Amino acid sequence: MSYGNFKPTIWSKYIEHELKKFTVFKEDCDYKFEGEAGKGKTVKILGVGKPNIGDYKGEDIGAPEIVPDSSITLSIDQAKYFNFMVDDVDKAQAQDGLMNALMEEATRALAYEEDKFIGEELAKNAGMISESLAIATEEDAVKAVDDAFEYFWNNGVSNKDKVTIYVTPWFYNLFKNRIAALKTDNDELIAKGVVGMYNSARVKMSSFIFNDGTDDCMIIKTSKGYAFCNGINETEAYRPEGLFSDAVKGLDTFGGKAVKPKEIYCIRAHRA
Repeated sequence: MSYGNFKPTIWSKYIEHELKKFTVFKEDCDYKFEGEAGKGKTVKILGVGKPNIGDYKGEDIGAPEIVPDSSITLSIDQAKYFNFMVDDVDKAQAQDGLMNALMEEATRALAYEEDKFIGEELAKNAGMISESLAIATEEDAVKAVDDAFEYFWNNGVSNKDKVTIYVTPWFYNLFKNRIAALKTDNDELIAKGVVGMYNSARVKMSSFIFNDGTDDCMIIKTSKGYAFCNGINETEAYRPEGLFSDAVKGLDTFGGKAVKPKEIYCIRAHRA
């Protein structure tokens, strides 16, 4: 075997780390459940309601309130794999940069699948989904975004919450004059698609926006609106039967859930 020194754990961690560089939606999800992912598993997310607030007047405040609890199940129901040939795995790992390049391409492909999944989930499970909007001017675009923020503010989201706006390139071209530049040049944010700020929210331009067949589904959400879990279960080198070459395969399992739908807004829009 020519892959006796293959390092699956190292490559798995490399992919998990690099995935965050290439995803757009994923970075802004709730990650507190990360690491609990495994194929076929579920993560139970416990939640509680807000207690009522009363005026204290120096009197007996009565019996304690029973605050209702809630729970949501996040299913790890997505599984994506890669499987590609390498002439000699050990030689590829020894050749500076070659295995990194191969794994980077595999990671980019996995990132596309994760972001495509999240974008569609957000569009279909948003607490508010706008009517189909024909957007022709800058004013149309600004109004669509401002309506989303008005909805958020009426539902308890403040400027202190981390909010991200995801738009398509054509929507960005109409909206860009209203976007404030980043305070400093930040190559990492730019690489993630961040193009500026609006109403204290980061604006990202993405090609992963879900299209429902008529409209692009632009998303505005808080970081707590959607929970996401993923983990590379395995990378493995092997010798395909009947071939004089090695191969590397890997599995990525993940799942997501709209935890706070009222903190997710979908702008359904098309170019007029």
